[in-house]
Amino acid sequence: MRRIPVAGATVGLLATLVIVLLHFGLSSYHQGLAARVAVYFIAILGLNILIGYTGQISIGHGAFMAIGGYTTAIMSADHHLNLIATLPLSFAITFACGLIVGLPALRLSGVYLALATFALAVSVPQFPLKFSKFTGGSNGMQTAQTPGNSWLYWVTWSCAGIGFVLAWLILRGRTGRAFRAVRDSALAAASSGVSLPIYKTLAFGISAAYAGVAGSLFVLVTNGFAQPNEFGVLLSLQLLIGAAVAGLGSLWGVLAGAAFIALLPTISASAPLVGSSHGQDVVFGLIVILIMLVLPNGVVGLLARLGQRRNA
Repeated sequence: MRRIPVAGATVGLLATLVIVLLHFGLSSYHQGLAARVAVYFIAILGLNILIGYTGQISIGHGAFMAIGGYTTAIMSADHHLNLIATLPLSFAITFACGLIVGLPALRLSGVYLALATFALAVSVPQFPLKFSKFTGGSNGMQTAQTPGNSWLYWVTWSCAGIGFVLAWLILRGRTGRAFRAVRDSALAAASSGVSLPIYKTLAFGISAAYAGVAGSLFVLVTNGFAQPNEFGVLLSLQLLIGAAVAGLGSLWGVLAGAAFIALLPTISASAPLVGSSHGQDVVFGLIVILIMLVLPNGVVGLLARLGQRRNA
């Protein structure tokens, strides 16, 4: 029983060392790409808590990222709040929003819950257009400060590390056991004394809070600019794809899922597709299909199979 925490701590320390050393070997441009990977890492981490550990589907996490992103933009531009100080504020606001969304979600499951969260992803990015006086409308909103890529690298990966440790502590404790019980069988969980309304709603709140922080950092990574079309339905779908690539119900594949959706558009943009004006989208879609066929259980499933073969 003691080997698991020790092994996890060793992997975590090695990953931290690699991230620290990697900073000094990357150009400013690649530091920006690495910061984007960290942003998606945080968002997918939260989404995995909801889907992988409680079995609740969401296609609306781009909406929570929008709330967090506009919180940072408004507090920075209008109230001159320090960018770092906006992160816990985004966490708190989106946590509350997640709890609010989680309450009606208690009566929904499966495709009905997916459609409800999809409606959230469609509707929330329209609010900045409705309240353009405060959000800049379709033109977007610029933060008061525009940090450099080196600063972004350290801040995003620091937040990613804190988020990972927090998620690990939550999931290995009583709350995590309750989440997994709800996922495996809601009826059995309720029979064992697990309060379904509390833990289902809590999962939504925690997951939304992660997405909110990711949204704040996403705005900073995109040159400190918050714009409605950056938080559309496509972003929610990308997060869902990243979670599937990572492997649901495990934290260790999240980095692979984040790197996949953050870097693949850049790689697929250089693919030579003659006669296609949307070659990047075609390549991205084909690779997603290929990954799902080869890795139906994500990267974590592949690692599990490799471990079984090694022990055989």
